Formats: sequence, structure tokens, C-alpha cells
Amino acid sequence: MPGYGQTEREIIAVLSDGKPRSLKELTEQTGLASKQIEGALYRLWKNSGILRTEKPTYEALKAFKGRAGIRKNTRAYHLYVFALGRDSINFQDMRFVKCEKRLEKPSESKAELVRSFLEENSERAFYSTEVEEALKDKGIVQRDVMSAVRRAERQGLVYVRGYRMHDRQTPFKEGYLITWIDSSKPREQALEEAIQRTEKALAQNASTSPIIERVHMIRDMVIEATKLRDLASFEFIQNKLNCTEYEAEGALKRTIQLYPDLKEAKLFNAYRYYYHASLAEEDLKAAVAMKENYVRISKGRMNRVGHNWEACVEWFIDKFTTGASFRTQSHRGNRMDPRRITLHLVKSVSGRKYNAEVDRVWEVTPGIFAQPITYVLECKWGLVRKENVNDFLDVLKWSKDFGVDTPDGRQVKQGVVGVFAGSAFNPKESVRLKDETEISLATYTARMNIQLLKASDFNEKLQERGVQNAVTVQKICRIAKDEKEVREILEEMWKTPERSEEILSKIIEKNKEIYEFEKMLEEK
Repeated sequence: MPGYGQTEREIIAVLSDGKPRSLKELTEQTGLASKQIEGALYRLWKNSGILRTEKPTYEALKAFKGRAGIRKNTRAYHLYVFALGRDSINFQDMRFVKCEKRLEKPSESKAELVRSFLEENSERAFYSTEVEEALKDKGIVQRDVMSAVRRAERQGLVYVRGYRMHDRQTPFKEGYLITWIDSSKPREQALEEAIQRTEKALAQNASTSPIIERVHMIRDMVIEATKLRDLASFEFIQNKLNCTEYEAEGALKRTIQLYPDLKEAKLFNAYRYYYHASLAEEDLKAAVAMKENYVRISKGRMNRVGHNWEACVEWFIDKFTTGASFRTQSHRGNRMDPRRITLHLVKSVSGRKYNAEVDRVWEVTPGIFAQPITYVLECKWGLVRKENVNDFLDVLKWSKDFGVDTPDGRQVKQGVVGVFAGSAFNPKESVRLKDETEISLATYTARMNIQLLKASDFNEKLQERGVQNAVTVQKICRIAKDEKEVREILEEMWKTPERSEEILSKIIEKNKEIYEFEKMLEEK
């Protein structure tokens, strides 16, 4: 085969069987480099040594890219066949033709059409689907748009925007946002203007997209918090959006993709807070320290055990009080137990101006002719002192629900009984009365018409049931992860008291991670 080089001769040797092959197949069968084969194929086709398919074949491909997941793209390729002196052939519904010199160069290629459209409308940003729609009468389809846009992007002519993820960018529902970059202006200024045009396009689309509305609300909330040198918590954002946790998660993810200047700070590797990159380093450190202190107070071990103590007291009241009917109350965000009741105050009590919470409220009707009695419960984990009892009494007196004005001053209403449940009462503390006599805290509490419930009272009930002496309500409150688990443990022990120590051991093993996390909070 005179006039042909070694690469061309090897390609003709493979194609001499008359079977069509692609560039990829020829590369595999000859063992030569893809670029080398590509150049030789063009020379052969130009010199009528081979024929090529008249139209390219499009193939959808999937490729696994490790942590990035599966990538999808469309590949266009031609098939080649040995010419044997022919100008064209039909084979398996495909037409193979020789290379013909074009008498006239097309006035404008598809890539040029796309680029011209973007340049002529440089004052706007377009979704790729909008570009396709505008140029469809000229034969432009979606793959033509993005092929031209990606080449222009590499040349620095256009700005392309999508959802920003950690290691990649994905299109919006309507496609990528594309806008022209004015090369006559300083690069930084031209890029800033391009970004602003995409911002405007996103804002215009917000009314038709709930997710975009949430994205803009989140951005505003985070910027507002940053201006106040504060951090916005995930819970705060969810409450402001008034949506489900799943919806808030999705909106936050999209917001960070769209606005990489919004940052996330994860406290104790569990609690998420958000801020803008403009927050000064020293202000960020101060805000983080303040939030960490809040988390220690609100999420730490004592908070968990305190709520568990409330559930423990409630369980015993429910178990041993005939006809007890607990009140419930809906709370914002459903984050608080509905049996915890918020009272409205007519006068501030210990810094609480308008509202105060009590742990449980229930009613008991002794008989068909008797007035119902309302019991109001206050629980305290730890040592109970006189000021704790006085504070609870003041809340009852000054609440709209349970207090009343009398000639002798503000008093608790008739038929309302306060119940104070403490894990331990200070046995050494006494109360000095006006006549200089001293009485015990328990006696003083009884005089105030407040009943006392102690952990020892509940332990006595468990032991009467047959629960081992080593098992106490204090231990149950310390090991249970939440109020629901407290009730489950007590219920199971009540049914099978002989297994109480075994039940306790299983719960301790199950909740190891919780104890380790709380220990970390205390050490920070």
C-alpha cells in the first residue's frame, strides 16, 4: 500500500474484513495510541481509503467515579469501513460515505450560534433549556448547547452556575445557568457582574420554586445572624421556615451548594450552626464559645437526667393515682413533652416575666359529688432547698390559672395542690418562722399546702414489688436516654421485678455512646 504509513497500513489490515469499527475498537485491536489512530483515520478518509458513517452514533455511558458516584454522559462517535473503491455503501441501516470537499463553508456553526446568542444577550443569564428553546429553529438541541458552553467556559467567555456540591456541580431543574463574561472589562468586575445576573435569574424563579424561596430565606437568616455576630442554629432555621426537618435539611443543602460563602460550624460534632464568611475570626470564636456553653447547659447530662426524673415521677403518679387525668399542651416545634404546661403570670417571678413552666398538671375527682382536685407538679433533680419550694409556690400564686386575689393577698386557689418532687431534700436545712421557732423543710412545705415526693418513696414501692435493692429510681434516671425509655424501663421492671438488674445492665450497654458524648461535653 504505497503512500500510506505504518499506522494507516495497520488500520486497513484490521478493516479489510469488511466489518465496521469505531475509533475505540481500532485502538484496542491495534494497540496504538488513540490520538495516533484518530489522525490516521482522518487521512485515510480524506484520501478515500475508507468510508465513514454519514451521521454520528450517540451512546449513553455510565462511569463509576469513586466517591463522586456514577457519572452519566453521552458519547458521539463514527464507524469506519474499508472503501474498496466505493463512494458509499449501506450497511445495517447505516450509510457510509467518502469525504467530500465542501464548496461552501456554513455561515455559522452550532457552537458559534450558541456563543453569538449569549454574547448578543449578555445583559441576561439563561438556563440551558432556555437557550435550546430560543435556538431550536436553527437545529440546536440540548447537547449542542452544553458542548458549546463548556468550550466557551474553558476559554473564559461564559460563566456557568449550578448546584455546588463538595466535589462537583450539578444542574438546576431547568438546566445550568449561563451568562456571557464581558472581556472588555477587568476580569474581577466582569465575573462579579456575571454572578449578579445569575442571582437575579434565581430570584425571578423563586415564586415558582418553594425550595428556592427557602434557600433565599435561609441566606437572609444567616446573614442577619452574622451581622449580629451570632450563629444561626439548624433548629432556629427550621422553625422560621415552618417546614419539616427533611425539608429544612434539603433547603440547607441546596443553600450551601448555591452560596459557598455560607459556612457550617459543627459543635461537639453533633450540633449544627451557620454563619457567613464575612464574620471576623475573633467574633466567630466568641459566638462558638457562647453556643458551646448553651449546648452544655441544654443538652448535657444533667438536662437529660432532670427530664428523666420528671418522667419517673409521672409514671408513679399515673400508676398509683386512681382516675388521674393529665393535661396536655401543644408546644412550638413539638420539641417539648406535651404534658409539660406553660402558665401565664400576672407578675414576674424570679426573672420570669410572662410565662413559667410546670412539669405536670393532673386532675382527680374523688367522687360524683366532690369537686375535682387539681395537682400541679414541680420536679427538681438534686438537693432541694427552701428557695426552690418558695419559687414554686410563687409561680402557683401569680399564675392566671392557679392563683387568686384575696383580702390577705395573692393565694393559691382552693382545690389546687402543689406537688414538689425532689431526688433529695437537705435534711439539715430548717426554716425560721416569724416567732423565731425553727421547723424542718418538710414541715414548712406541708404548711404551704405543698406535698413532697422523694426518690426514697418510689424506691420503697419498687422494693415492695420485688425489685432488687440495688435498683433505684436514681439509677434508672441516670442510665435512660430519654423520658420514653424511663417509662419503658419502669413498666418492664414492674412486670418482671426479678429481672430488674438484668434490664438495667442491658440499658447501660445500649447507651454507652450517650454517656461518652456527655463526658466529652463536660470536659470541653
